[in-house]
Amino acid sequence: MSGTSLDGLDLVCVTFEKKQHWEFQILKAKTFSYNKHWRKKLGQLYTQSLQKIKAVEDDFIVLMASCILDFTKDLGAVDFVSSHGHTVFHQPDKGITLQIGNTAFLSKQINLPVVCDFRSQDVALGGQGAPLVPVGDLCLFKNYSACLNLGGFANVSKTKDSKVIAYDICAVNTVMNLLAQEKAMEFDTNGALAKAGKMIPELFNSLESLNFYHKKYPKSLGLEWVNSKVLPILDLFHQTAVEDRIHTFAQHIAKQIASNFLSSDKILVSGGGAKNHFLITLLKQNSKANFMIPDSEVIDFKEALIFAFLGLLRMKNEVNCLASVTGSKRDHSSGLIFYPEK
Repeated sequence: MSGTSLDGLDLVCVTFEKKQHWEFQILKAKTFSYNKHWRKKLGQLYTQSLQKIKAVEDDFIVLMASCILDFTKDLGAVDFVSSHGHTVFHQPDKGITLQIGNTAFLSKQINLPVVCDFRSQDVALGGQGAPLVPVGDLCLFKNYSACLNLGGFANVSKTKDSKVIAYDICAVNTVMNLLAQEKAMEFDTNGALAKAGKMIPELFNSLESLNFYHKKYPKSLGLEWVNSKVLPILDLFHQTAVEDRIHTFAQHIAKQIASNFLSSDKILVSGGGAKNHFLITLLKQNSKANFMIPDSEVIDFKEALIFAFLGLLRMKNEVNCLASVTGSKRDHSSGLIFYPEK
């Protein structure tokens, strides 16, 4: 799993077993951090030509393969690798989604079957191609009424009127990390910068008025939205202290997320934002819902875990993409399967 916050490649080795319900066991998990070169290259990729993107993709697959081979060298037999790739474009309203790394080349490099490209089929069927984790949330985390991921973006999955629904809520680390970098920090550790700041009411009100928040689900966000809608608002306040901007943005995140839950909800929180103590405090101040922070392995590797599960369902040709979530024409089993040449 390579997320929009550009932390690195999350790899997880997991076994699944279906008893009364699906159960899982994480055997090993590791993040291979991107160096500055790769963070810059991937961060700018959406501005490049298709020819340049293709050239970077081949290098990216070599990097992925190197990480996978290092990760699996002491694991024994591996059935297959499920790969999300790295998102370059995601504009489902235009019928566009592109993740690099979703080619047969990866399978050849690691000499294992690969399941990948989970989003394209759904977009072709008229869906958002996102979020995809709700099937995993539904099957693997039944003890919660909702699952909230605080990664590059905040997204939620929950059941409503006997249907699973899921959607993106707002930007989180795509913006928070960018602001922290003004202080030469990769991210705002524990939310300390945000906690030290003060509210900028005009900035808060401008963020709250963004049209996306008034759209009905299914709906999803990409970096294009951050760059075209959010950053221009923040740029208007560039002369204010970064602590105040990041504080205001954290307040905005908390307000937007809190509006999506009932006081009776029990919510599993995962993703890097779950470690932002100040943000979690704001969430609890804005909502009476019960926000549950799991152990660090689930926080860090839940998305990678679920994409492994989506790959398993695809290998079994079972539904891993829900129309009620993405808005596509039908439930379907999404993803390409590549096998190494014998």
